[in-house]
Amino acid sequence: MSMNTEFILSEARRVLSANRQEGVSRWNGKRFSFVCPSLSSYPFQWFWDSAFHAIALMHLNADLAKQELQCLLQAAQPDGFIPHMVLWQEQHQRAAEAEFKITLAHPYFTATTQPPVLARAIECVFETTRDFAWLEEVLGPTVCFFKWLQTIRDPDNDFLIAIVQPDESGVDVSPKFDALLGIDYRRPDTVYSAWHSGMDRLFAIYRDSRTESRKLLQLDAFNYEDVMFNSIYADGLLRLAGLLRTAQYPEAEAAEFELWSARTRDALIRKCWDEQRSAFWDLSGSDEQPQKILTSSCLFPLILKGMDSNIVRRLVNEHLLNEAEFWLPFPIPSVAANEPSFDPAFVTRAIFRGPSWVNINWYLYWGLRQYGYDDIGGELVTRTLNMIERGGMCECFDPYTAEGFGAADFGWTALIIDLIEAERNRISKPQKARTGALKPCREAGEEIVSEEYGRQIRPCWLVVQPQGHQRHGLDDSKAILEAPTKKV
Repeated sequence: MSMNTEFILSEARRVLSANRQEGVSRWNGKRFSFVCPSLSSYPFQWFWDSAFHAIALMHLNADLAKQELQCLLQAAQPDGFIPHMVLWQEQHQRAAEAEFKITLAHPYFTATTQPPVLARAIECVFETTRDFAWLEEVLGPTVCFFKWLQTIRDPDNDFLIAIVQPDESGVDVSPKFDALLGIDYRRPDTVYSAWHSGMDRLFAIYRDSRTESRKLLQLDAFNYEDVMFNSIYADGLLRLAGLLRTAQYPEAEAAEFELWSARTRDALIRKCWDEQRSAFWDLSGSDEQPQKILTSSCLFPLILKGMDSNIVRRLVNEHLLNEAEFWLPFPIPSVAANEPSFDPAFVTRAIFRGPSWVNINWYLYWGLRQYGYDDIGGELVTRTLNMIERGGMCECFDPYTAEGFGAADFGWTALIIDLIEAERNRISKPQKARTGALKPCREAGEEIVSEEYGRQIRPCWLVVQPQGHQRHGLDDSKAILEAPTKKV
């Protein structure tokens, strides 16, 4: 393990400690203690951020990991709804409304939700702690939330959850929403202001129906079945099924969650998979028009168990490992590099339009691992480490240079802790090379090839593909988590 890795681990620990917010809220005297995404930019508790923070915290302090989710679940509502932002600190509420284009359902929380990473986080924390009393406490509101999604957000009963505005996807300003919000990517200086204007128009449509969740989708102003949201939802359902069995819930309830998961996975394949383009597309409107913008969301069914092996192979070979799309020096960009709207250098100052994010890498790493692409997953961790070393603990990163953008000392970038530990465990238990293994060209019987990016020469790797195909990839170091990296 290199000194660089130990430094990154120490930085991740520092951020998780420094970003802690604690106190007693004026909201019924509720006590709060959580890790905020950023002290300067995001001082509130955010739904999927806290789930990611808990996953990182479990490697440092199991009690704080449990507390992170308990604090979040204080905002769970009797009908099952869990908000995407909890504004514990009253002094920040007005600024939050102005900056983040949110609508409040209550003075202390928003009217919208976010991708349900919660179930995955509960599983991760419980596997470490084996705290059955804690599991029983957090399972109840989590089960209710997943049932709320199924009841309220799937009005056409097609097993795909619909979101009602862009920020519920977690990727707020992604170019996949441009057409719906009236954004012209060809004018990068106007993208962020155009997004705000589009959100204002959407809020005006929703104004008289905000308290009636079912009506929002009936308005069909933003009725959007998002591939990433539904992949996380289906993954969560399956993990909840296992947790319900562990907690000795009735078998019928666990089996129901398992069935919902399979049906959501199958609906993604049936309705979102494009056989010709080898990609999954989001669906927009009651007529479910495919939104054919290639983003990292299109890869997310890789995280699901039971996917057709041919679909998995095509997603990995034709897209994830494609150097013209996602396999850039510091992957995985939030938008494919060959999309016209691709903004790797954060020129638009709008998130999820090109830069790479550690939470996306974290999910896809585990997807690659479950389908046997262990070495590609390992390479992804190596590049993520190098990215953080160059760019710092930032919110997102240029996929070509690793320059850090957005908020500094960003909470979920600490997911690198989980990735490092996963790779340490994998390397300590060597396995046979599988499809997708990375080999230096010399070992593959080929001449060593170097490819130049900027002023740096990077050693080239061959990715061993099925059916005799090979693809080249760039790497910063020849040994995962071993060799120190070199800055340009």
